[in-house]
Amino acid sequence: METVVEVLRMNKGAGKTSYAMNSSVQRKVISSTKQAVEKAIKEILCSQRGPIMKMGIADLGCSSGPNALMVISEIVEAINATSSLLNHPAPKELMFYMNDLFTNDFNNIFASLPSFHKKIRQEKENNQSKNNNYNNNNNNIRNFGSTCFVSAVPGTFYGRLFPTKSINFFHSSSSLTWLSRVPNGLKDESERRLNKGKLYISKSTPNYVMEAYSQQFQNDFSCFLESRSLELIDGGRMVLTFMGRESMDPAAPYGGYHWELLAQALMTMVSEGLVEEEKVDSFNAPYYACCYEELKMVIEKEGSFSVDSFETYEIDWDEGIESEKGEGFARLIRAGYESLLEYHFGSHILDDLFGRYAQLVDHHFSKTKPKFLAFNISLVK
Repeated sequence: METVVEVLRMNKGAGKTSYAMNSSVQRKVISSTKQAVEKAIKEILCSQRGPIMKMGIADLGCSSGPNALMVISEIVEAINATSSLLNHPAPKELMFYMNDLFTNDFNNIFASLPSFHKKIRQEKENNQSKNNNYNNNNNNIRNFGSTCFVSAVPGTFYGRLFPTKSINFFHSSSSLTWLSRVPNGLKDESERRLNKGKLYISKSTPNYVMEAYSQQFQNDFSCFLESRSLELIDGGRMVLTFMGRESMDPAAPYGGYHWELLAQALMTMVSEGLVEEEKVDSFNAPYYACCYEELKMVIEKEGSFSVDSFETYEIDWDEGIESEKGEGFARLIRAGYESLLEYHFGSHILDDLFGRYAQLVDHHFSKTKPKFLAFNISLVK
């Protein structure tokens, strides 16, 4: 599987194994970036000589479910709060572009839009009422509400998505961890698999496999930055959030131990004759948990952006999971990874696989409190 564009998607709908119902970790990541988003919006609005009449805003890798509209809501709140603080009218029109791959469940987002627009209208009316009361003796009454237009832009963000200089603000959360393709160089000259028994980077992964992953990330992220630099207006900003690792060591536990447990579950099925070993050996995740040093290196080399702020934080694996930690985390991983695993191994093994995975995760929880490392980076053009 060289490309992920036609295969990767988060689980659709709102059922038990859907992304909409199993994305509490991603939701925590989004909420953790609220201050960075507010600061970026403030800088955008303050950088203009006068009020901005309309803004183009894009959420890259939006997926589906409540998290997608949560991002929009927080950006709208930041725009209105900052406009009020500056005593400027908010932009009259906010154009939100929801981007993800072609197979994304955009219908799930669209089905939630009526209630979202109703909420925005109510907040706009409340803000206008408060403002009118405050300015009842002032003829210069300002409107602090915006009209929101939401549309979908399917396609990979590792390339152009928007016209030149059409976007004021880009947001992306937990999506740039996915690569555009499985890296080259994971087989030797005789076609022998070099990362046997693994799905991703681990302690036993050969150095040249790690280097291939790092190079693919650098290529992809450089392409991402080049594309966004053409699409952003001058002074535009981006807030990007990554699931990463704490050191330059690609096998650092933060980065991919959840993949390691998944490989262990598959290898137990291999030992029982339920899965072919070659199937495991030939699967390589199009995923890369980078570190800040790698990010900074690509940003400086590409040259279109400068780093405005950077923040690191930890998130528990069981964030938002009330009971049955192993089973709940297994559903969370299944919601994100099932499409890739089904494409490679077939759907018939998935229930058994994730049942075993849940047991391994429970055992892991009994020994330690596993965490993800996340960081957000704010960039200015």
